Amino acid sequence: MIPLLGETDLSTGLLIVFALCLFAVVAFEFVNGFHDTANAVATVIYTKALKPIVAIPWSGFWNFLGVFAGGIAVAMGILKLVPLDTLMALPVSVGACLVLSVLLAAIIWNLGTWYFGIPCSSSHTLIGALIGAGIGFTWYYGGSGVNWHKAEEIGLSLILSPLIGFGLAVLLMLFLKHVVRYKALFHIPQGEDDRPPLLVRGILILTCTLVSFFHGSNDGQKGVGLFMLILIAFLPARFAINHSVPDTAVIKTLDQTEIVLQTIASSNVAQGTMFVQVNQEIEQVKLHLMDKSVTDKAGTFKFRKEVEGLVKSIATLESNKQIDINPENRLELNRKLGELKHLTDFAPIWVILTISIALGLGTMIGWKRIVVTIGEKIGNEHLSYAQGASSEIVAASTIGISTVLGLPVSTTHVLSSGIAGSMVASGGKSNLNKGTLKSIGLAWVLTLPVSIGLALLLFVFFHLFI
Repeated sequence: MIPLLGETDLSTGLLIVFALCLFAVVAFEFVNGFHDTANAVATVIYTKALKPIVAIPWSGFWNFLGVFAGGIAVAMGILKLVPLDTLMALPVSVGACLVLSVLLAAIIWNLGTWYFGIPCSSSHTLIGALIGAGIGFTWYYGGSGVNWHKAEEIGLSLILSPLIGFGLAVLLMLFLKHVVRYKALFHIPQGEDDRPPLLVRGILILTCTLVSFFHGSNDGQKGVGLFMLILIAFLPARFAINHSVPDTAVIKTLDQTEIVLQTIASSNVAQGTMFVQVNQEIEQVKLHLMDKSVTDKAGTFKFRKEVEGLVKSIATLESNKQIDINPENRLELNRKLGELKHLTDFAPIWVILTISIALGLGTMIGWKRIVVTIGEKIGNEHLSYAQGASSEIVAASTIGISTVLGLPVSTTHVLSSGIAGSMVASGGKSNLNKGTLKSIGLAWVLTLPVSIGLALLLFVFFHLFI
C-alpha cells in the first residue's frame, strides 16, 4: 500500500522507475521555478522597487497560489499531446519509457540554458520533449500518434505570444510617453538607494505579483499535466478516470444530459438522427459504468473511451450551426459537458499541492543568472520604471488570457520580448543589445528541434531495456 496511490501491482523495478519519474517531474518544476522566476522579479530588482531578499520569496508565494487558482485546462492540453489512449492499452514499461524520455530531455535542456544564463522557454522545451517521445512511441507502436492539431494550436500560441508581447509593450510605452507624461515613470535608477516613488513602486510590485501569479497558473499546470501523465502511465486503472466522482453522480449527470438533449431535439426535428446517436452513446456510458474499477485496467480504459466519445459528440452537436439551441439550454448543456469532462480531465489536490510547492521553492533558488540577462543585457540602458512596468503588464495580461483559453505560453519569451519592445519605444532599435537578442533568438529557434530530437533518442535508448 502506497500513501495516496493505494495498492499497486508494479514490480520492484517498475516501482523504482515510477519513483524516479515522480522525482524527475518535481525536479522539472523546481528547475522551471528558478529558470522562469527571473521574468517576474527582474524588473522590481533592477528598478530598486524591491530587494532580492524580499522579491524572490514574494514571487515564490504568488507562483504557489497561481498553481492552485489556475485550474487544469493547460494541464489537460499538455496530456492531449501524447497518444494517451494507445499508451494505456500497452504494458506499463512502455509508459515508463515515454515519461522518462520526456522528463530527462526537458530537464537537460532547461539546466543547460540556465547554466549559460540564456532565457529559454520551459514551455517550448516541454512541448518539444512530448512531441519527440510521441514520435518515438508511434514509431514502435503505431496508433494515433502525436496530436498534431493540438501541437499546432499550442505552437501557434508559443510563436505569437512574444510577437504580441513586443508590439503591446511598444504601444504601452508610447502611451505612457505621449499621453500620461508622468516624468517619474521614466527615471532610471542610478544607485542602490535611488528607489522609485511610492506610487510607481506600488505599480511595479503589483505587476511583479501578477506575472508571478499568472506564471504559476500557466507554467505550474504544465507540471500538473506531467505528473498526471506519470500516474496514468504507471497506474492507469486508478488515474485514467476520476474515481472520486460517485457512480450515482455520473448517472444523475447522464440522465440530466438526456433531458436537455430531448428538449433541444423537440425543436430540431430535422436533425433527429444526431440526437438519437448521442442518446445511444449515453446509454453505452451507463452500460460500461460498472466496468470501471481502480484495479481493472481494461474496464476503466473502456469506460474512459466511452466518456471521451460522448463528450466529443455532445461538443460537436453543441457547435453545429444548423441546430437551434436557446441560451438557457446551451448553458445547461455546457454545464453537463463540463461535468462529464471532469471524469477524464482532473488532477487530485495532492498533485497540485506537490507541484505548487516545487515551483514556489524553485522560485527562491538559482534566479540570479537569468535575472542579470533580463535586467541588464536585453537593452543598452538600465531599465526605467516605465519599461519595467509596461513589460510586466503586457506579460501578465498575455499569460492570464492564455491560461483562461487553456493554452501554454512562454513566460520567458513574453517578458523578454516585452522588455525589448519597451527599449525600442524608448530609443529605437539601436537601444537593443544585439548579442543577447541573438542568444535568446537562437535558443528560441533551437529549443523545439533539440528537445524533440533529445526525447526521441532517449525513448529509443530506454526502449532497448524493455
